[in-house]
Amino acid sequence: MLTLTLPDGNKLKFPKKVTGLEVAEKISKSLAKQAIVMTIDGKLTDLNFIINKDCDVKILTSKNKEGLETIRHDTAHVLAMAVQELFPGTQVTIGPVIDNGFYYDFARKEPFTEEDLKKIENKMREIIDRDEITRREVWERDKAVKHFESKGEFYKAELIKSIPKNEEVSIYFHGEWHDLCRGPHLSSTGKIGKFFKLTKVAGAYWRGDSNNAMLQRIYGTSWSSQKDLDDYLKRIEEAEKRDHRKLGKEMDLFHFREESPGSVFWHEKGWALFQKLIDYMRMKQNIAGYKEINTPEVLDRTLWEKSGHWEKFGANMYTSTTPDEKIFAIKPMNCPGCIEVFNQGLKSYKDLPLKMSEFGKVHRYEPSGALHGLLRVRAFTQDDAHIFCTEDQITQECLTVTNLILEIYKDLGFENVILKYSDRPNLRVGDDSVWDKSEKALLEAVKATKLEYNINKGEGAFYGPKIEFVLRDAIGRDWQCGTLQVDFNLPGRLGASYVDKDGSKKVPVMLHRALFGSLERFIGILIEHYAGKFPFWISPLQTVVIPITEEFDDYAIKVSKKIKKAGMSCIVDTKKNNLNYKIRDHSLAKIPLLLICGKKEVDSNSVTIRRLDSNKQENMDLDLFLKTFSALQKASSN
Repeated sequence: MLTLTLPDGNKLKFPKKVTGLEVAEKISKSLAKQAIVMTIDGKLTDLNFIINKDCDVKILTSKNKEGLETIRHDTAHVLAMAVQELFPGTQVTIGPVIDNGFYYDFARKEPFTEEDLKKIENKMREIIDRDEITRREVWERDKAVKHFESKGEFYKAELIKSIPKNEEVSIYFHGEWHDLCRGPHLSSTGKIGKFFKLTKVAGAYWRGDSNNAMLQRIYGTSWSSQKDLDDYLKRIEEAEKRDHRKLGKEMDLFHFREESPGSVFWHEKGWALFQKLIDYMRMKQNIAGYKEINTPEVLDRTLWEKSGHWEKFGANMYTSTTPDEKIFAIKPMNCPGCIEVFNQGLKSYKDLPLKMSEFGKVHRYEPSGALHGLLRVRAFTQDDAHIFCTEDQITQECLTVTNLILEIYKDLGFENVILKYSDRPNLRVGDDSVWDKSEKALLEAVKATKLEYNINKGEGAFYGPKIEFVLRDAIGRDWQCGTLQVDFNLPGRLGASYVDKDGSKKVPVMLHRALFGSLERFIGILIEHYAGKFPFWISPLQTVVIPITEEFDDYAIKVSKKIKKAGMSCIVDTKKNNLNYKIRDHSLAKIPLLLICGKKEVDSNSVTIRRLDSNKQENMDLDLFLKTFSALQKASSN
């Protein structure tokens, strides 16, 4: 007798071996119709997998993350099938599931066009209508290599050769078409549904290496209902309108150049926004008891070897060898420099917790294909802080940091925040006993926040476990920004110590903390969250004074000086263009307030206000305007 345990604790008994679909039918007919895949003792597998021993079983539908990902995985296979039916001779390479969709990389001489994508979509629908049966086979390695080489699938053969000897060579068939794949998959192509769309074509190097051949990557999205697909496409359309690269150009904030790929050329207004965020953070950190420091950008290789960064990040660090044959590296992280500051002078337990903050510029090499505006750069500024404390202080300090982060996010318009807790990765420094203490302490702090959290197994930093703070923006996208990490390793590696109550020397625990993470990336997120229409207090240019004719230039300049004196940013537009042109120009640049000045305003010592996205105009006494809007400017410091 076979006994299967369901997630709710109920047990099902079967006289002999059984498939997942039969289990679903036993639970309910409606579940059997919706079932996609299942887990057996936590391992994801196909519904037609034969269960022949007692185990825990969970049936998954499209409402489960794993179920939706399976739909997307199957859609990727159908994409590859369609391409090879339409364009014989095209080689398939890899086709994984990604956030909100999938992609497949193809080796083909002729480029895919927009018309090709439409043809491929139609062919995919035909394949789904054919309801091709899916089955899995395990092949002997040499057989698989020879088979795919004989078909001209040399990329696939190379992948099979790289599979570890102890792993199965799993082949999935959809009808006669087949591919190397771990699975799991749906029972037939007809189960996928037609709620998908191919979105774009891009270039991609084979295995992500620029020394390899360039392939063509077709991206797509797939969902379990038409409504979900329509909602996603609307979000994508809105995201394109909010693209920070497009808005950054329109608002004259920044640009990039090939002479320094991955580095930002900040324009006046962009740099003003950058500095406003730093000023705001500096104020918040000062109130919270942080001491701001600054450390060198270039440090000797030996320090990076001691810290462990050389082993972990060496391939992504910018280095230089001096005439005396010493090797220096531009810092990819701020932590070692901060510990060097801590190490100056004797520290007592009474000095702890000691909070050191730094707006440190760091450099990390990223492949050129991975660079993406402000969101993925090679040179960026981290709003780092390192808190040196005792083991007893960890939980309280983590709570204090969490509250500070949430307060800052709320000020900037992000109230929907999720925590992700990540434990030890495979590549790490330090003993397991130290990691045990670190993980226990941080998880206790996470639970004490009473906030929703997820666990990311194996995703911690190489020196300690971490919390990631994930923000949800105005159109429902999630962005990982702030981090908090408990580190029992690095302070000891770099000789940090303090004198305890009993006079003994002890190594402090170090909390690594970043609120935005990268200021450059956070500004990109901020631009897209607000679609460039920033709250007044952080807007890089808050007001533009526009005289109707040059006759009123002097009054406009007088108004501008008073606005600046009240602490707001302002310019005067005295160009020869007409009024309507100026209004359109500054509206495109997302200036919150346009102040019109003419005879009426001069006579009444007033300004006529035109707010962004409004055709209405409001006349206001100048002194009242200064009082009203300077109060908005100061609201962020309360």
